[in-house]
Amino acid sequence: MPTPADRQTFSPRDIVDSDLCIGCGSCVARANAFASRMELDRYGQYKPTGSPEWLRRRSSEFARICPFSPGARDENELAEQLFPDAGRHDSAVGHFRAAYVGYVAEKDFRERGSSGGMVSWVLAELLRSGRIDGAAHVAATDPKRDGLFFRYRISRTEDEILAGAKSRYYPVELSDALGLIRANPGRYAVVGVPCFIKAVQLLRRYDPVFRERIRFTLGLFCGHMKSARFVESFAWQMGVSMDDILDVEFRHKDPDRPANWYTAQLTLRNGQVVQKDWWHLADGDWGAGFFQNSACNACDDVVAETADIAFGDAWVEPYSSDGRGTNVVIVRSPEMERLVTTGFEQGRLHLTPVDARFVEQTQAAGFRQRREGLAYRLSWRRPGVKPSKRVQPDSRGLSARRKLIYRFRSLITAWSHPVFRFARLIRRPGLYIRWARLALAIYHGLAYSRGWLGAMIDRWERH
Repeated sequence: MPTPADRQTFSPRDIVDSDLCIGCGSCVARANAFASRMELDRYGQYKPTGSPEWLRRRSSEFARICPFSPGARDENELAEQLFPDAGRHDSAVGHFRAAYVGYVAEKDFRERGSSGGMVSWVLAELLRSGRIDGAAHVAATDPKRDGLFFRYRISRTEDEILAGAKSRYYPVELSDALGLIRANPGRYAVVGVPCFIKAVQLLRRYDPVFRERIRFTLGLFCGHMKSARFVESFAWQMGVSMDDILDVEFRHKDPDRPANWYTAQLTLRNGQVVQKDWWHLADGDWGAGFFQNSACNACDDVVAETADIAFGDAWVEPYSSDGRGTNVVIVRSPEMERLVTTGFEQGRLHLTPVDARFVEQTQAAGFRQRREGLAYRLSWRRPGVKPSKRVQPDSRGLSARRKLIYRFRSLITAWSHPVFRFARLIRRPGLYIRWARLALAIYHGLAYSRGWLGAMIDRWERH
C-alpha cells in the first residue's frame, strides 16, 4: 500500500546539495547511461553527473531508490520483507537468524583477508556450489591505467575473489558493476557497506532485472566512507609521490601484532615498500572523522541490516589482540544459514555462536556515533532535504562535553576536505598536516582527556 513517503519527489541534485549523497551510483544504474554517470568531485568523492535536466528532475522513482532519500523505505521495512522468518530482532543488530565470532579454517582465506577471511570464503563457496555465476566486489586496479586504486568488478573465479580480499577505505560506486549485471544474464552476489546494500535492495524492489539476477547480498560493517584524498594524505606523510604508488594496503596484516594496530602500507612501482602505523598519521584516528563523506553523518545502519549475511571485525578482547584476524558474522537469510552451518560442520569454519549484545559491543563506538550522535545531529538546523531516520532528533540527556565531541567531529569532517584541497592546490602538504595534527590534538583532549586541553576540560567538569 502506498505511503506518504512513496509520494515524495526528489532529484539527484536535491540529495547532493543537502550533503546526503553517498556516491553509491544506484541512480545512475537505474537511469539512461547516456544521461548520467558517476565522477569524483573536487574532494575525491563520487557524485552523479550528467545532463542538467536529469540532475534536477524530481521524481518519485528517484526518491524511492536513493538510500538516503526520505522517500525510500527504511532498513526496518526492507528487512521485514526480506527476512520475514529471521526469528530474532534487535534494535542494534536488526533481524537475524544467528550470529557468530570466528574465522575461516580452510586454505589461506584468513591470511589473505583483513579479518577472519569470511567474506571471501562465502563468495567462493557460493561460486563453487553453483549458486552464483559472478560476484560484484571491490578489488585493486592499476592507478596509472584507471586513475583509481580500487573499483567494483565482477569476479567469476575463486582466484579473482581472493585478489579482492582486505579492507578498502576508498570511494567506490556501483553503477558500472550493476550495468554489467543488467547486460549479462546470470546469478550474482553483491558485496557492500550498509548504504550500498540498501541501495541494491531498493533497486531490486523496483527493477525486475536486478531482482531476478542479484541472488545474494553480503554486507560489511561500516564506520564511515573515506574520500580518495585519504590515500594522498598517506603519500604525503610517507614522503612518496602519488604517481609512484602501485598498490595501497590500508590494514597490513601482521600476526605478531594486535589486529587493531592498523598499519598503512604503500607498494611503489620500483618495488619499494613504505609503511606507517595509523597512530603516527595526523589523520589516523578513525573516530575523528577525517575525509568522511557528509552523508555518513545521517546514517543509522552499522551492521548492514538489509544484507543476507554481514561481516565485521571482532573489536573486543581477546579477539582484537589476535593479529591473525577475527570476524563477527550476522546471518539473516535461510540459505546463508545453511551455507555457514555446513561449513562449520565440515570443519572448514571455526565459529562460536554469540548474541546480539556481543555483536553490539564489538562495534560500540559505531553505534554511539550512529544512534546517540545521530539523534543529536538530527536536532541541528540544516538546509535542504531533511533526513528521515529511525533515530529521532534529540539533544537532551547528553553532557556538554559529549555534545562538544560530536560538534567537533563534524567540524573535522567538514573542514578536512577544503583544507586538504587548498594545501593540494598550493602544493604545501605541511599546511594540511599541521592543521590535522592540531585538530586531532583538540579532538583527543575532548574525547580522551589528553594533553593540556584534556586536563583543562577535566578541571572544568569537576567544578
